[in-house]
Amino acid sequence: MYIVGIDIGKNHHEASIVSPEGKQIGRSLRFATTHKGADSLMSFIFKNIGNSPCVFGMEATGHYWYPIYSFLKAKGYTIYVINPIQSDSLRKMYIRQTKNDSIDSFLIAEVIRFGQFGTTSMADENILAMRQLCRYRDSVISSRTEIKLRIGTIMEQIFPEYEKQFSSLWVSTSMGILEKYLTPENIENAPIDELFEIIKDKSHNRLTRAKAISIKEAAADTFGIKIAQDAFSFQLKQLIDRMNFLDKQIEALDCQILEYYEKFDCYLHTIPGIGMIAAATILAEIGDI
Repeated sequence: MYIVGIDIGKNHHEASIVSPEGKQIGRSLRFATTHKGADSLMSFIFKNIGNSPCVFGMEATGHYWYPIYSFLKAKGYTIYVINPIQSDSLRKMYIRQTKNDSIDSFLIAEVIRFGQFGTTSMADENILAMRQLCRYRDSVISSRTEIKLRIGTIMEQIFPEYEKQFSSLWVSTSMGILEKYLTPENIENAPIDELFEIIKDKSHNRLTRAKAISIKEAAADTFGIKIAQDAFSFQLKQLIDRMNFLDKQIEALDCQILEYYEKFDCYLHTIPGIGMIAAATILAEIGDI
């Protein structure tokens, strides 16, 4: 059976056809990573070997192999995806013998012909979708963490005593007050009844009026920086708005991820200490084994 080796690139791929005896058929083809380019690959194959059966080989180069793999899979072809390490020794031998720029696609076909390789396959569509969402969720959480660090840095400068009023700067009551007032000066000047209403609402009546008094006293006596308050206030509002936006994104992502996770007969989440999202992330990375 003929073997078509494809050297994967970002904007272009290179293909070589090799016979069962290891002879390259015709010249190699450089084609774009587009529908037109993929169609030219089909024409190239037909021109050289007609309708003779063939299989494809390619290296798992980043994510760039996904589209051509998907294109060929939809046409019913068998595709072998190998780790680049598996073709390295053969590549080194041929590089000493030739300077041909298209050697990689030929070598990939040769690795497939020799049969000494392990394969990688594209994940199930639901696994792939869940993997994309989980990885994106990780990046959103990283962005949120960076924003929280910046908020914390500002608060340490303008109102270092504030965080000590709560178990954490990020509890609902604390953030509710910050969203409303932003600076210690605004908190100090806020009507006690107004401040207490926020505290009572956000803490679900767990905190008393004494907490409002304590926060106002801390604001009045803060050792924080007194200059550039408008700039700090503006920056703080922007950061809090961005953090709230990212929180909503994470919430939406969690819903999407769980929709995919529930399609699998998976019980990872029943292991103590592993939640649903963590279970979905593990499944997305290792696959449905």
